Amino acid sequence: MGEIVMSEKEGWELEKEQTAKVKKAEEYFENGFCCAQAVFTTFATDYGIPEEMALRITTQFSGGARKGEMCGSVVGALMALGLKYGFSDGTAQGEREMAHKKSVEFMDRFIEKKGTVVCKELLGYDISRPGELERIRALGLFQSVCPSMVRCAAEIVEQMLKEAEV
Repeated sequence: MGEIVMSEKEGWELEKEQTAKVKKAEEYFENGFCCAQAVFTTFATDYGIPEEMALRITTQFSGGARKGEMCGSVVGALMALGLKYGFSDGTAQGEREMAHKKSVEFMDRFIEKKGTVVCKELLGYDISRPGELERIRALGLFQSVCPSMVRCAAEIVEQMLKEAEV
């Protein structure tokens, strides 16, 4: 889960909180929501975005936006990090640089753990090619591969947000 740099008791609480967020993301996914919805909504509600709105915003990103491109878990995670580190002033260079830094940091961590952020590479099949979606479903890859991506993305976001508090 990441390095814990607090006392033993505080470390245990941090681990428990991380597990709660990851579990929430997993529950969204298990309840029929896509990977992007699961990760983003887990964190978006903490920033005042209503659950229904968060789910709607991220609906279109599963399966690499149905083209096998960037994993929806990664998209949802980057959007969640944008709630903390995003900028709304186009001239705020410091905020822009921080947002970009956090994006790169997330991507590096995810790639370190999973090897890529590309959905078709993670699944081993390209959802946008004729017949491959059916093959993905027949092999149960959405159930066997995708939960790990949701878990990984949620863990990294949770770690990064906790590190910002320290």
